[in-house]
Amino acid sequence: MTALRQRMLEDMQLRGLADRTQESYLAAVQQLALHYRRSPDLLTEEQLRHYFLHLRNEKQLAPNTVNLALNALKFLYVHTLKRPWPLHDLVRPHLPHKLPVVLSPEEVWKVLNLVDRPPYRVCLSLIYSCGLRLLEGVRLQVGQIDSARMQLRIQSGKGDKDRYVPLPERTLTLLRTHWLTHHNPLWLFPCPGLAHDQYSSATAPMHESGVQKAFRHAVQQAGLHKHASVHSLRHSWATHLLEAGVNVRQIQVWMGHSSLSTTAIYTHCTRKAEQLADDALAQMTAGLP
Repeated sequence: MTALRQRMLEDMQLRGLADRTQESYLAAVQQLALHYRRSPDLLTEEQLRHYFLHLRNEKQLAPNTVNLALNALKFLYVHTLKRPWPLHDLVRPHLPHKLPVVLSPEEVWKVLNLVDRPPYRVCLSLIYSCGLRLLEGVRLQVGQIDSARMQLRIQSGKGDKDRYVPLPERTLTLLRTHWLTHHNPLWLFPCPGLAHDQYSSATAPMHESGVQKAFRHAVQQAGLHKHASVHSLRHSWATHLLEAGVNVRQIQVWMGHSSLSTTAIYTHCTRKAEQLADDALAQMTAGLP
């Protein structure tokens, strides 16, 4: 590891950036260094400008990916190199406003029932029934389950925030039954290691990539033509709650969103809400000549 890479890593740790953010930022800086075959601290403003043109015009990367590279390099310049960021925000691409992919309850259970391996099926069922992010589900620990209050305590979620989410009775039963298959004192979904028989003594959770692959395979088997990912289960959970009449503010708290506008996007994903609005408008205008 170069001295510059080590310094940037330490700066990100000091600022409390999430592990995944640190990995993404380091990878983005490494790509810049490989492109010019020289250390990023030796590059000129013009070279930086042409690099972002290369990302957008030649590599045709998605706006989110370009923005990630921009944030990574800006962090390098401002916090590690202690230099002014030369490009300001002139190269920041406009992010498209896209609605999340949502599955119906019938589609969710059809997919989950097609997941063969029990640990993956239980983990995905947990993610859907509690509205969790992928890593929140995979890394769930025994101590986070509060069966007395029927809640899960999600620790250090996105933005390093803790929150409580409701734990349905049937999900608790599912988790208890699954735990009896390994008796690991820490992890609900332990990684067995190379021997594949050390679940009870595993010191790390299973890897999220296996869960993602199992979900994608089940979606294909189900014959769905939606571009669904594991995160679609969280989107579906929020939408289904909204359709059931749960207040959007309560859903915001359970999801751990800082802004209500983030949660409000699910109002665009439910036809039931639109139907209720149509009915209300019909009643309001019934007396018009």
